[in-house]
Amino acid sequence: MLAMPPTQDTAAAADTPTLSVRTVWISDLHLGTPGCQAKALLDFLRDVDCDTLYLVGDIIDGWQLRRSWYWPQAHNDVVQKLLRKARKGTRVIFIPGNHDEFARKYLTHNFGGVDVMEEAMHVTADGKRLWVTHGDLYDGVIQCARWLAIAGDLAYEFTLKVNRWFNRIRAKCGLPYWSLSRYLKHKVKRAVSYINEFENAVAREAKKRGAHGVVCGHIHHAEIREIDGVLYCNDGDWVESLTALVEHHDGRLEIIDRGDQAALPGMLLPAPTANVTPVGLPVPMPVPAGAVATTVSPDTVA
Repeated sequence: MLAMPPTQDTAAAADTPTLSVRTVWISDLHLGTPGCQAKALLDFLRDVDCDTLYLVGDIIDGWQLRRSWYWPQAHNDVVQKLLRKARKGTRVIFIPGNHDEFARKYLTHNFGGVDVMEEAMHVTADGKRLWVTHGDLYDGVIQCARWLAIAGDLAYEFTLKVNRWFNRIRAKCGLPYWSLSRYLKHKVKRAVSYINEFENAVAREAKKRGAHGVVCGHIHHAEIREIDGVLYCNDGDWVESLTALVEHHDGRLEIIDRGDQAALPGMLLPAPTANVTPVGLPVPMPVPAGAVATTVSPDTVA
């Protein structure tokens, strides 16, 4: 018997969300790099329905794209899906990070329904005020020793390459995906100290701004915990941990972990497609008054 081609109904069913939440925060997608887990990310975006979606920095990795062009079709599909969500009524807010700092030239602008903001103050369903920022502005290495940050990025890229070869061997042995870089960050004392200093710095800044908590990315380490009376939330990344932070309709916060969907070697490295370019966005234009929430600054937060 011949297999019937998929109908429009079955295609729509495959794209039907299975998780309904009030808010989603994702960051550190690093589109434009081989390490980006675009397939798992696209599956997550198809599975989730939300009122507001925050893209909390390092969505496109401009640093690596300047060194070596890499943009397969799967990365285009992710951008298309984000734009489709914006068209269908989800409020999408993009807060640039250090790897996509080029977008900071377009703050307060709107691209294809996506608002570009420096930072935001999100109010949860149960009244908590959460300051949303990528976090790189509170990273001493990024701010005071940019050359060291770039060197660290090269070392991180090398570690990911080693990790892919290591996981090829694990896959042949029937073992699941395992992140070498995440293991090293948890074991090396300097890395642990760096993470703690970063977490404390953004928590202190959130407290200064009168917020109940902070949502950030940057360090690729998903976590929800309290620091000196401030709720610290990090949504992780889509290179190693495959995590997102969500707010349920009652205001409850939860980390969604899709780490079991990490691509195994062979799936992780599709051949770069020379003729594929990032999805074009409309020409930048001023946002109509009232169409975009104003960027929150310390002076405007009580």
